[in-house]
Amino acid sequence: MPATTPVAQDFVPYATAAIDFHRALNIPTGPLVASRAELDSLHEHVVSLHGLLDAHTQRTSPLLPGEGDHLKAARTRLWQAADHLHAAYHSAPRPGTGEVPALDACRARRPEGAPELTICRRHQQTAHLVRRRATPADLHSPFTGLVRH
Repeated sequence: MPATTPVAQDFVPYATAAIDFHRALNIPTGPLVASRAELDSLHEHVVSLHGLLDAHTQRTSPLLPGEGDHLKAARTRLWQAADHLHAAYHSAPRPGTGEVPALDACRARRPEGAPELTICRRHQQTAHLVRRRATPADLHSPFTGLVRH
């Protein structure tokens, strides 16, 4: 009988189920402003997904360029989503005061301090990877690039 390599546990379905469970339990129906804590958690999740897709893209692209193109496009879209979540976080009211910060506070390198600095640090670390893997045109285009069929 041939030796088989054990398959690593796939935790992605559990992560998806946890997100669905979280939404069902914690997001009431009707209008409600997303909290900064929720936006921070979503940003962390999307950045993690970006890292997972980046790993798959780096391994797949040299072997199957067509599949790699689709993975690159998905990775780019996830970065765009993370960028929007980061902006939404800084547009959301501050806890306690309800004050909405100036839109340029993060770009001007004047973050709001810890713990709010965590989302900016995570975003900047991922941005460094993104700049190595994609061109500015890739990141700002509504079309994420050539996809081979």
